[in-house]
Amino acid sequence: MAIPKITTFLMFNGQAEKAIDLYVNLFEDAEILSLVKYTESDNAPTGKVQHAIFRLKDQIFMAIDNVNGVDVDMNPAMSLYVTVENAMEMERLFNGLKSGGAILMPKTSMPPFREFAWVQDQFGVNFQLALPE
Repeated sequence: MAIPKITTFLMFNGQAEKAIDLYVNLFEDAEILSLVKYTESDNAPTGKVQHAIFRLKDQIFMAIDNVNGVDVDMNPAMSLYVTVENAMEMERLFNGLKSGGAILMPKTSMPPFREFAWVQDQFGVNFQLALPE
């Protein structure tokens, strides 16, 4: 597996595995490529994600759990922009990502898009969803 020169890297506050599972189940053609957890012999909370690599469509992502004891919040200044293929995919992703999160911009017509929305998932990751005309 070749890792792209520049890869989106997400740090979660103890919920990396749960977030990765959500994304891999919501997006079609997605998979976990590698997931390593801390063990009892590590100087970190056992079972938390030490390093993970996952793929959503043709995009590679990396993720870890923040284990330093100080939560770090995500914010809308950084978002994942997703071009969806059809209205059914828009509905599935919008509903799945907003669950437990927040709608930052409700689904709306916004030329050149038939539909556009901006949601923050339950982990604080921001997604812009765009359905072209």
